[in-house]
Amino acid sequence: MSNLASSLRLEDVARAASFSPFHFHRVFRAILGETLQQFVKRQRLERALYWMSHTPERSLTDIALECGFSSSSDFSRSFKQRFDVAPSAFALDQFREERRAELEQVMASQEGGPKLPRLPQGENPDGFEVTMRELPARTVAYLRVLNPYQGTGVVDACQRLLAWAEERGFADNQWLGYMWEDPEIVALEACRYDVAVEVPKDFQAKGDVGRFDFPAMRVAEVTLSGSIELEQRALDWLFGTWLPESGNVPADLPAFEAWHGRPFAHGFEHFELSCHLPIQ
Repeated sequence: MSNLASSLRLEDVARAASFSPFHFHRVFRAILGETLQQFVKRQRLERALYWMSHTPERSLTDIALECGFSSSSDFSRSFKQRFDVAPSAFALDQFREERRAELEQVMASQEGGPKLPRLPQGENPDGFEVTMRELPARTVAYLRVLNPYQGTGVVDACQRLLAWAEERGFADNQWLGYMWEDPEIVALEACRYDVAVEVPKDFQAKGDVGRFDFPAMRVAEVTLSGSIELEQRALDWLFGTWLPESGNVPADLPAFEAWHGRPFAHGFEHFELSCHLPIQ
């Protein structure tokens, strides 16, 4: 995400992953169902939608250049190819409402699934409050879950990483969940969620357990104790009411959960955690 504004050539990315370009291309497409070029273009467009949604005061030219497009015309052309309309004429609110309806339907259709109606902007019936915190740099070990809103992928990944962490003495470190995409912008099947645990800086990744180094950051924190419905209302309030009223600008980092204790330590219907929104 942080490299979207840079030139991302297949040869350079393959070298960083220790693959030949040919094998990297095959593996990448097999896992994600699209080429690196298609993935990068989609990510840039979706990132542009995110900035259009959460920083409406910014010009489309500034957003285009920050997301890696060579010019506003390049951005407009790519946007129109994807959405059949210029970015200046795009019905962003309607688009987000349609994505949200899809999320609500998918979650509610699963056995025992929650209903997640949007908390209207300006409302705060749960009395959420933001605490601004400065977090140090951290290294995490993670398992990635694709399409995390359907099935038991997140729970399964938590159980696998917890067993892995117990073997290495990391199980009582800080547990985190990184939401790389906004499901109101990105198709649910293209969303990614990382189950993660903080590890020492000298940790070496092996197998399907990856490593990510996050920089020190400033976050807006909302702490909660309750159901997944409560957490979704907290996120709705944080992004939909607090952020635009605060005058803050989100950083180019994923929002994330910080579990209080181990993941699902309080069961599958009650959560003790803090929601963190990185701020510039």
